[in-house]
Amino acid sequence: MIIDAWAQHPTLRHAQDPIFESLRRWTKMPAPTAEIPVPLTVAAMDAGQVDKSLISAWVAPRNIMISNDEVASFVAQAPDRLVGVGSVDISKPMQAVKEIRRCINDLGFKAIRVLPWLWEVPPTDRRFYPVYTACADLGVPFCTQIGHTGPLMPSEVGRPIYLDQVALDFPELVIVGGHIGYPWTEEAIAVATKHENVYIDTSAYTAKRYPEELVKFMKGHGRHKVMFGTNYPMILPAKALEGINDLGLDEEAARLFLSGNAKRVFGL
Repeated sequence: MIIDAWAQHPTLRHAQDPIFESLRRWTKMPAPTAEIPVPLTVAAMDAGQVDKSLISAWVAPRNIMISNDEVASFVAQAPDRLVGVGSVDISKPMQAVKEIRRCINDLGFKAIRVLPWLWEVPPTDRRFYPVYTACADLGVPFCTQIGHTGPLMPSEVGRPIYLDQVALDFPELVIVGGHIGYPWTEEAIAVATKHENVYIDTSAYTAKRYPEELVKFMKGHGRHKVMFGTNYPMILPAKALEGINDLGLDEEAARLFLSGNAKRVFGL
């Protein structure tokens, strides 16, 4: 089994947002001009032999790129393949808490994701703390981005070390840092090693580009700490998995990385 810990089924608003223009020099893909049907995302999963994908909402300060209700509608079209991850407006704390409860209790989502670079504040900013409290209370992971930003936004807020303070303040909270934390991957590994409930996912990187220190972590004491991710549609699942057999993971480490850790962390 393979589970993708970070993907999106994009709306046209999301796919065409100018903030992602800088990514096109890497993906070499033009922005779509029509809504992408859910079966196309499922077909991409099939091509990469991915069984389930956690697809995320995108709430930004200036707009909602993918709403929670849109994510719920996508999941409803392929409920055995897609799993919802919600997002909220951290500038409105009471509304954010209510929306997190709705996402988990009514929509059946398995996690909440907020990206610090979208808000241009670090995860230690006070506006995040009601979100952490709600996620911890509901027993669902808080997912975020660590590492530099592909979009032309400040990267400093993605330093993994910020999560050290969050984990100290909320030891009950499960935290998943996506995008491996590069160029601060060793920092991400240190935080994940220190805190029982901090994890890393490999979204936005192909297996061939995993840093050596991350692969070593996955083979050893970090085998329970790292999850496979794509950041689809930026990277197709089949492309993300190219070279996976060259990493030298033993059978247990490969199983945990590709599905076991995600099943446990997200309660799938």
